[in-house]
Order: sequence, then structure tokens, then C-alpha cells
Amino acid sequence: MASENKRSLNRATEKRPVAPAPECTPDEQKAHAAMTHKAPESADEARDIFTLWDQQAHAMIARLTAGVSPASISQAYGDWWTHLLLSPGKQAELAAQAQHQWNRMLAFWPQSLYGPACEPCVKPPAADDRFEESEWQHWPFNLIHQGFLLHQQWWDDAMRDVPGVEQHHEEVARFVTRQLLDLFSPANTPFTNPRVIERTQQSGGLNLINGVANAWEDIARFISYRPPAGADKYLPGESVAVTDGQVVYRNQLMELIQYCPATDTVQAEPLLIVPAWIMKYYILDLSPENSLVRWLVAQGHTVFMISWKNPGWEERDMGMADYRELGIMEALKAVNTIVPDRQVHAVGYCLGGTLLCMAAALMARRNDDRLASLTLLASLTDFAKAGELELFIDDSQVHFLEDVMRQQGYLEAWQMKSAFQLLQSNDLIWSRLVSDYLMGERMPTFDMMAWSTDGTRMPYRMHAQYLRKLYLDNELARGHYLVNGHPLNLDSIQLPAFVVATRKDHISPWRSVFRNQLYLGGDITFVLTSGGHNAGVVSEPGHAGRVYQIADKPADAQTPGADHWYDQVEEREGSWWLEWREWLDQHSSGKVAPPTLGSVEKGYAPLTAAPGQYVLER
Repeated sequence: MASENKRSLNRATEKRPVAPAPECTPDEQKAHAAMTHKAPESADEARDIFTLWDQQAHAMIARLTAGVSPASISQAYGDWWTHLLLSPGKQAELAAQAQHQWNRMLAFWPQSLYGPACEPCVKPPAADDRFEESEWQHWPFNLIHQGFLLHQQWWDDAMRDVPGVEQHHEEVARFVTRQLLDLFSPANTPFTNPRVIERTQQSGGLNLINGVANAWEDIARFISYRPPAGADKYLPGESVAVTDGQVVYRNQLMELIQYCPATDTVQAEPLLIVPAWIMKYYILDLSPENSLVRWLVAQGHTVFMISWKNPGWEERDMGMADYRELGIMEALKAVNTIVPDRQVHAVGYCLGGTLLCMAAALMARRNDDRLASLTLLASLTDFAKAGELELFIDDSQVHFLEDVMRQQGYLEAWQMKSAFQLLQSNDLIWSRLVSDYLMGERMPTFDMMAWSTDGTRMPYRMHAQYLRKLYLDNELARGHYLVNGHPLNLDSIQLPAFVVATRKDHISPWRSVFRNQLYLGGDITFVLTSGGHNAGVVSEPGHAGRVYQIADKPADAQTPGADHWYDQVEEREGSWWLEWREWLDQHSSGKVAPPTLGSVEKGYAPLTAAPGQYVLER
């Protein structure tokens, strides 16, 4: 649709119309005036045109920087560099450390000839496994990687604890410096990686030829908006998102899927799942063996799922209120009609859980008791400590993104994906570079990895509100988030809640998810499970190596500190899904016959088979 609008705009420019169409947005009218060289009629109009030029310039820059604001990076480094120049003590400390590291390297030099028998002079950080293979322990590669680790350690110390540097700027500078150093890691270059050298010798350079072919294929797929190599095997409705169901309602923002029953009787209270709209819903309905939806249906639950539309220019002005009303409240209305006289177990995942808490607080204010319980999966309500994603969120960065989104009407999926990849660059960027381009071997693609490449856009207005009101100002946790002029009070949510956090979550850190207990007013069961933001949630029974911790907190009990909770609660093996099933059963009223799919006579006729239309939009 965006390309169609662009072609229409080009044709309009050629004909030189006198004025834009009356339904044009203010930004479109400014763009029209600028392109037709129409003289501004007032100083305010002139300022608007100059502002538009700035926005267009920022949008062009963002395409080159993956949406990262150069001004934000410059501020961080400027703060660090200026304060370092004014700190002779820190300079002397770094100089002494450099001399000490040089002496260690000189002492290690002759020992490195002994290969694995020599003691390393520096160990990599706990999460860094780039140099664990035995090939790296032989000369000269042990000398090379030890030198790199010492160099990396020095720069990390140089970025830390410079007197006067703002903490956010320090964290940004450390993060960017780490990314720049990784560019020159010996693991990422063909002449210093022993595995690549050995493979090149064995294949006569065929691995590098294959790597170039892989690179060209990836570029072609990116330009043509096709899925990455290997993701073609995991298409919604074919190999993933295949649980039987029907779309029973559709509006301009979402489709509501009702899944077919798999048991003779079901729990009386249905489940309504609200996924995040940053990615598509089928993370919760992946392959049949790890689909949370299929498992819930098999346990005797009636399950409804929201599938968000992939927004385009037409949805640019939809905000958080639209997602709440057209999404959750319209879906809840449909569920109450199809399954009448029953409360609903509401489930929110990631940002969907945040929105669900807003809706639940608003319902509490209106004395609306249609919810039976609340389940939050890796969801935040307190954004004070939102993890490494905060590195990409400050006033400069948000203003930059707002200009980008004003121009195109939304944030592109690849722009958000780039930020997530940088947070786990060793796993998601550099390891794939080595495998695909240097070793010439495609890393195997599995269902969750394919899903992670199937992103969605985010409307300008919604994303701007989300970044400013939640991340920057933390209005929801502070009780300042207004709906119809009145603040939302999370404490008014007196529902029993099941809150799940994951240990390795870089998007919703578990200690921040733990803080939900400080705000919600009902009895809470908190679960901390192994895995990351996605893998920890998709934790089907029988998945080897999974562990979790679980504890209940009554509504009137004091919330312990997160670390104290972690130390005191015993670890259990297995899947937390089984604990959730028992919890849902305890908060349900018993088994009944399954409801019909949709309700034709009440205006909710089945429209199309799951997974529906919106999930297929790109």
C-alpha cells in the first residue's frame, strides 16, 4: 500500500495540482507544499516546512543506521570523553593497567608455544564461548585470542567508572564499544580463525565461495522482502500455526481465532490470549510438538487468540487506546457472546501482557468483573529497569524514531529486529556470519528462529506513546497513565495472577517482571523458568534440561527482594506449563460441554480457518 501511495504521489507531482486532497494528513500537506515549491504563507508554515525537511533527513539517516540515532551515540561518547579528559587519576589508572596487561602478555608469549598446557593470562567473560574450541588453544591462535581478550578488557575498564559520566551514557558507550571491538574479533576474520583456515585448506577454498553465494542470497532475500534462507519451511498454516480453529471475528486491527475443542468436556471458563504485536502471534502456536495453544486445548480448555494486523500507512494514527479497545475489549466482547455467562482467564505475553494490565485496571475502575484470572508471560508493568533494550531508548533516540515513523507511518520490522539482534550479537550476528559466510555452511533453522524473522510493523502513534509513556516516563507503574483523564491504578486489579519470568530474558528482565508483585492487588503465583524471552515461555513438557522455581504470595503478604526470593525458592525440574494447568484448574468452576465455534445468530460467524489472513500479511 505504501508503494501505491508513493506512485500516486509521483503522478500527482507530475500534474502539479493546486492543493492536496482534503483527506491528507498534516504531514502529507506539508510534503505536498515542499515538493510543489509552494511559497509558505506564514512564518509558522515556513517553520513546518523546515521541520519536515529535518524529519525527512532523519528518516534517510535511519535507513543507514538501522534506526539508531547518531546524536544519541555522540552524546554518550562526548560525555565519556570529556569527563575522561578531566580525570587525570582515571587516565593514570588506565595507563598503569595497560602496562600491567602488556607485561602479562610478554610473560604469556613464550608459554603459548606449549599449547593447551599453558595457563591463559586472561579468561573470557562467562557468556563468551567464541574461543572454547581446542583449535584456539594452540599457538599462534592462543596468543591471538588472548591478546584480543586483554584489549577488550582494557576498553571495558576504560568505559567504566569515569567520574561524572551519566550512567545511561556509560552503558551506551560500553555497548557500542563492545560491538565495534567484535568487528575485529579474531573469530570473525578468515585469517585468524583456526577453524576457518582448516576448512579452507580442506576444501580448497570452496567454503569461501559458498559463503559469498550465501551472502548474495541473503542480500537478494532482504531486498525482495523474502524470508531468510531456511525459514521457508516454517510457514503459518503449513508447518507452524496449524492448530485447528476458526477466525470468528475481524476488525481493522485484529482477528480473533477460536480453536476447536479436542476433549469431550472443557473447563467452563475460556482463555483469551493477548500476544505482543511486535511479532506475530504464532510463537504460542509453533510446531505441533511445542505449541502452547495445542497443549492447552488438549488439556480441556477453550482457547481464543488475538492475531494482530500487520499495520501499514492506514494504521499510522492508531494508538495504545485503539489496541486496548479494538483489540482486548472487542475480543472480550466476542468471547463473552460465544461463551455466555462465563468469566474469562486472560493471558498476556510480553507487550500484550502490559496492555492486558491496562485493560484490567480500567475494567476494575468500571466494576467490570468479566475476568476470572490474569496470566502474564514475560510482561512488564514497571519499566524503570527494562534491561539492555533501554540502551536504545532516550529522548534523543525516541525523537529520532518519531521522525522516522512520521515519514513512513510505522516502524519497520527490520529496524526493531536489528536492535534485538545487537543485544545478542554473538549468538544472532557473529556466529551466523562465521558459519554462513566463512565456513560456507548454513546454520540450521528451526521453528522459533524462523518465527523470529517474521516480524510486524508498529504504527507511528502507538509506538511513540509506548516509548514515551511507558519506557521514558514509566507512567503506568507511577500511577500517571491516564485513560479518559483518569489515572490507571494497577493495585485495583484484585484478580489472582500467575506471573512468569525467564532467567535469560534481555527484553523483560526477570527482576523487573518480579516487580509486578509490587503493583497487582490480588494473590500472585510467581514462576521463574530457565531460558530466554521466547524459549522460556515455549517450554513444553518433556523438553530436556528445563528447570523452574515457583512460589505463591497472598495479596496481603509483603513482597520479598528478588535476589532473596531466588536464593530461598527451590528449583524444580520440568515444565512450568504443568504448574499453570493446575493453577488454571483451581481457578475454574468445572467441566462443561464445549461451546460452538463462533455464534452465527449473534453475529460471530466463522470467517476463515486458522491461522487467518492477518498473520500472512507482510
